[in-house]
Order: sequence, then C-alpha cells, then structure tokens
Amino acid sequence: MAEVTLHNISKSFGGLTVLPDLNLTVPNGSFTVLVGPSGCGKSTLLRIISGLEMPSGGSVRIGGTDVTFEEPSKRGISMVFQSYALYPHMTVAQNIDFGLRLAKVPAAERKARVTEAARILALEDYLDRKPSQLSGGQRQRVAIGRSIVRQPQVFLFDEPLSNLDAALRTQMRVELAQLHQALDATMIYVTHDQVEAMTLADQIVVMKAGRIEQVGAPMDVYDRPQTAFVAGFIGSPRMNLLPGTAIGRADVAQVGIRPEHIGVSSSVGTWTAKAQVVETLGADTVVYAKVDQVGDVTVRLPGNQRMKAGETLFLTPEPQNLHLFDDAGMRMEDPS
Repeated sequence: MAEVTLHNISKSFGGLTVLPDLNLTVPNGSFTVLVGPSGCGKSTLLRIISGLEMPSGGSVRIGGTDVTFEEPSKRGISMVFQSYALYPHMTVAQNIDFGLRLAKVPAAERKARVTEAARILALEDYLDRKPSQLSGGQRQRVAIGRSIVRQPQVFLFDEPLSNLDAALRTQMRVELAQLHQALDATMIYVTHDQVEAMTLADQIVVMKAGRIEQVGAPMDVYDRPQTAFVAGFIGSPRMNLLPGTAIGRADVAQVGIRPEHIGVSSSVGTWTAKAQVVETLGADTVVYAKVDQVGDVTVRLPGNQRMKAGETLFLTPEPQNLHLFDDAGMRMEDPS
C-alpha cells in the first residue's frame, strides 16, 4: 500500500493541453475512482501515474518517493487494462506467472503467489485452461491475478469492465470491491461509468476537460455537488437542471433537483406536467415529463406507483433538496 500524490501535473500533446494543472492525493489503502466523460483526461492521468506517459510538468510521488521519471517497473505499480492482454498459447497459471518468471522470482515463491492469487479470485479450477476456454469475466480475473502476484504498492485499472456485458459488469464490480477489502490495497480506477464510480469508490474524482471538478466520498458528491457539471454527471437518472425561474429565483442561473426529490400528485403541485415516457423498472418507475415554461423533468417513483404516457401530473420539488448554481456553474449557498 502507498499514498499517491500528484503535484501540479500538466500534459500537452503539441499545442493541445490535455491536463492544464492538476493536484490530487490518493490516500493509502483507498479505492479512488477517476470518472468523467470520454476525453476528459482521466486515462492520460492514469498513464502518467503508471509511467507509460511522461508529464509536461509537475511531479508524481508514490509512497513518498518521487517517481516522476522512473520506469514503470520501478514504481511499485501494476496495471490492468481494458483489453485482457492474455497470452493465448499459455495456461491461466502461466499467464499469471509470466511477470514473475521475467523477474526471476524463485519457482517455489512463484507457485505460492499464483496459488494465493487463484484462491482470492476463485480461479483454482481453471489454472490449466487456456484463455479461449474462459468467459470474459474469468479472463479479466486472470488479468487481475497477474497484477496481484506482483504484490504492487498501487493497483491501476483502466476501464477494465467496459468489454463485459451488463450482468458480468455487475458481478465484477462486486468482486473488485471484495478484492479491495481482502488486499487492503491502494487502487486507482478509471471509468466513464458513474454507476461503477458510485458503487466501487471510497473516493471519487470527477473530471471535466482535464480539470478536477470535485473530490469526495461518493454520497458527499451525490448529496452536495459543487458544480452543475457534477450535479448532472453523478446520478442515474441524472439530476434535473432547470432555470432558476422554475422556482421563482431570477438570481439563480440553474436549480438542480434529483428525480427522487420531486413529489407527484394527481391534483395540485408547483408545476403541471404531462408524462411523455414512462419506464417501469420493477423497484422504480421513471417518468420523463414536460412542464410548460420549465422544460423536461425526470421523476423517480416507487415501482408500485403506476403511470401512463400522456397523463397529467402535478409536481412539487422538495425545497430542502434544491441545489442552486450561479452563471459559472458553481454551487451557491441559499441566503434564505
């Protein structure tokens, strides 16, 4: 385990600045998730931490040691990529063992490490199989096992679940969370999927255009977004962002209200709306409605509350759960 500290990191490719000036501390033993839309710089930042990319400015410290210009192999890190990058002609055991053989680790120690990694990842019954005989989730576990046996100070994950179907992604999220608990390791994980970020992280780093918008625990970011971008990005369905005039506040550029914080009535409310689309999801019902002079509003209801497209409904946003933002998209404290 080790703390990772990034100080004044910048990165440019020719005349294009991808990371302008970034500071971040990843606490020792944390599961930190870098999340943001495609092109926000999160993968570039991960590659700088790993040593696969050199920063244009600033420094990287791992476990208190400046590793800014060290080779990846000397940083005490291990990286799991989006592609499994397994050797098809090798068995599972040989794939997991490969890096240790290159490092000339003694055979007895190699075997012990592979056995332990296989136990942690429930791969004991697959050690003699080739990658072609495995499912996508099993292949990803082999890739993770290859990292575990190296006993790194920091694990790096670059969108490792994006090639899996929805059911496997859910299963692997649970397994990664359990792995973090079992290893008590420092993990840095890149994703564009805010559901992965919310479910895996104990620290979320929300990025936009190479800059950090907000850092915090998942529910702190969810309950108190510091910018309109974070408000709209974190949460599914996304937060409603409406003009301040929707609540009679001309001094507010935007007001945010989460779909679950809007009351619904058949007779009276702040806004009169018409249901456009209704999604019945079992535990939840999500209604996409239109409100005159306000715009599109999404409402989350209990699954047992039935609604049909075309119905008129009356909506009332909970005043204690409003989020106010100024013209720059920054959070405002309500003086009232």
